[in-house]
Amino acid sequence: MTAPHISQDTTFRALVTEQHEDGSFSSSVRLKKISGLPQHEILIRVSYSGLNYKDALSASGHKGITRRYPHTPGIDAAGIVIESGSSEFTAGQEVIVTGYDLGMNTDGGFAGYIRVPAPWVVRKPDNLSLKECMIIGTSGFTAASAVYEFINHGILPGDGKILVTGASGAVGSMAVAMLAKAGYKVVASSGKPEFADMLKESGATEIIGRDAIDDKSGKGLLPPRWVAALDTVGGNALSTVLRSTAERGIVANCGMIASARLDVPVFPFILRAVRLIGIASAETPMKRRLEIWDLIGQKLKPDNPGKLSRSIGLGEIPEELDLMLKGRQAGKVVVEIG
Repeated sequence: MTAPHISQDTTFRALVTEQHEDGSFSSSVRLKKISGLPQHEILIRVSYSGLNYKDALSASGHKGITRRYPHTPGIDAAGIVIESGSSEFTAGQEVIVTGYDLGMNTDGGFAGYIRVPAPWVVRKPDNLSLKECMIIGTSGFTAASAVYEFINHGILPGDGKILVTGASGAVGSMAVAMLAKAGYKVVASSGKPEFADMLKESGATEIIGRDAIDDKSGKGLLPPRWVAALDTVGGNALSTVLRSTAERGIVANCGMIASARLDVPVFPFILRAVRLIGIASAETPMKRRLEIWDLIGQKLKPDNPGKLSRSIGLGEIPEELDLMLKGRQAGKVVVEIG
């Protein structure tokens, strides 16, 4: 089913990252045409997007994320279907797109319009507005994917504490809020003490510093401190977390800010039956994707998600992405497109 035709000459504002002759990269707001979008089934007028670390990498020229420039980043988008070449969607529907190739090698959500394959599109979940979907976005979906694993592993709110590392970041802060909403006791680890109040307001019952998860004793096991953990840091932090997890606990990892290497003995796995699971949200199968978004809408949505975020316009994105690369950003930043 196709909506009324929109002119291919229609222009819209978009953030465009360009590569210069000297090899440097820069981003600025430009006018683009509908005709310049990829030839996919669903045309969406974007209302909101959100900042993610992959966007910062794409905008800085990371060829492991984006191979061709000029390019429009933005791995998240929420908006209204304008044209549909699929029977699954009709004009006027509110939809979201997170992950897949959006904003990587397919022009992304930092723009007035996107055109994407129908299998990437999700109808806006009940109990969430389009803006709330982008406050959650890929970072919140990643956090919720970990909570989904905890629940399926049988971890109940009364079983013990759950640790979140990198808790002041976009994934971590959302995980703290979601876990607290679901009734869990949350230990938030952050190397940014200035954000302790924010984490407490989000629902953390205990705040610890980075040094508390940086054990260098060489011990195969450490006293159990939590029944589950979401780690966004990697490296020795993840090793410490695993060795400090209680019997039959679960640790989910989705990041490697500290290091991509993991040096940990097998003792947590063979003596405590601790389970380590990776969280890779971009290619989540649609059935599970819908289950996780339903879980967010029904049980994990923070009471006041707006308090976890702040809004910016397209022109402010480059500065914010630079702060993200320097590790000086906290919480979620939503981009208001139109």
